[in-house]
Amino acid sequence: MRSFGNFVGGAIGMLALTSHASPITPWKRALSFDYGSEKVRGVNLGGWFVLEPWITPSVFEGNAAKDEYTLTQILGKDAAKSRLTEHWNSWITQDDFSQIAAAGLNHVRIPIGYWSVIARDGDPYVQGAYEKFGQALDWASGAGLKVMIDLHGAPGSQNGFDNSGRHGSIEWTQGDTTEFTIKVLNKLRDDHADHPAVSAIQLLNEPLGPTLDMNKVRQFYMDGWGNLKDSNVAIVVHDAFQGVTSWNDWGAGMWNLVLDTHHYEIFDNSQVGMSIDDHIRTACDFGNQMASTGKTTISGEWTGAITDCAKWLNGKDKGARYDGTLNGAPRVGDCAGKSTGSVAGLSDADKSNVRRFIEAQLDAYEKAGGWIFWTWKTEGAPEWDMQELLAGGLFPQPLNNRQRKSSSYPPPLFSLLLPFNESGMYCAVGRGACRRGSSATNPSTPHPKIPNRSCISHIAIAIPILTDICRPRSMRLDNAGKAKQSKAMQ
Repeated sequence: MRSFGNFVGGAIGMLALTSHASPITPWKRALSFDYGSEKVRGVNLGGWFVLEPWITPSVFEGNAAKDEYTLTQILGKDAAKSRLTEHWNSWITQDDFSQIAAAGLNHVRIPIGYWSVIARDGDPYVQGAYEKFGQALDWASGAGLKVMIDLHGAPGSQNGFDNSGRHGSIEWTQGDTTEFTIKVLNKLRDDHADHPAVSAIQLLNEPLGPTLDMNKVRQFYMDGWGNLKDSNVAIVVHDAFQGVTSWNDWGAGMWNLVLDTHHYEIFDNSQVGMSIDDHIRTACDFGNQMASTGKTTISGEWTGAITDCAKWLNGKDKGARYDGTLNGAPRVGDCAGKSTGSVAGLSDADKSNVRRFIEAQLDAYEKAGGWIFWTWKTEGAPEWDMQELLAGGLFPQPLNNRQRKSSSYPPPLFSLLLPFNESGMYCAVGRGACRRGSSATNPSTPHPKIPNRSCISHIAIAIPILTDICRPRSMRLDNAGKAKQSKAMQ
């Protein structure tokens, strides 16, 4: 899980630059999960083999460590090995896999750092997680779950986030770091690609494209894919915060390829201040973009959170944008009751909004290849904690249950008068009224069903438009062509 500033808004902004996707030859080898037709429904096991201070604050209390690198450095090898072995044995157990399967999920994504797979000279990290990782694969198999192995941290750090293992500078792609990363991937392939639970290997989590040389990132992806392509696993690449549609024309001739994108709406000053309706619209629009790539595309990380209030979410000892305590961000509201605790401690309004936001995202991402929620459990960040959200009734059970029902379509006549794009959205909304005799999808082009007359200049009519849970809901257009929610639908 990443926590950084304006790259989120920038990546979402880039989604408008949609090009036509070039279909690739998708699946040449038999996989244990059909990513081409089945929906991924999963959860990340965050904070287990790659520590994050906000997921397990107790591990970082009382010391100056801000990531796993500095924690092991400060504790020393022996004390760190003892402390982390205790954590690996207790944070996730076999019972967690049973609970995940019982919730109707079919995948777990398991983050692991390079240091757990192959030790690197000069690092303070301790080993031992890799043996537990192998046991986790057996537990997943026993529960009937598929595993996406996620290389979450690369030598030198691919993004400078604490979740890469080392917060600070980005030194991946320097020296032998990419070659070492390929060695790690090859070992993961050799050790685990034939395991019955393993259906996918992610080459690298969240390389920070806006900072890295993207030519080097793409070459790394090509090299990693080339080494794994003859294994019976899907090969997952992250969009590197370039926007999912920027990859539409990449990957020709490659097979068994899955594109991963991570969607959060809180790591930007403008987004964290959005209304719940705007959060939902943004997620629904993002689902449309995911569905347009020409590739199997999943949201491999997302959350129910509509604030960044969770303790240390933005880094150890750092505040939040939402309450104005992070880097002078404009205050939106109070983090009381949102920063720590459980689902039971959330206000009724927050519970309703979180449930709505989760439902919307489930619908949005299943327009494409599916989703993997971040994360299964935390020590006190309820909006991020699927185990808590399930127990509190905020994560749907069964997964297709919806508390927020969409409204029925208006009479067919309106569909003739006002055409829709392939997603069901009235394209002219937000761009002004369609012009005299024009098409909703192209206001400058006459529409054949409304020759030589204004679409809406003298009438107010109801049309379906995507809102709330990414399904049509009645809206009204006033005489000025502006979208307004029908009072009856509120």
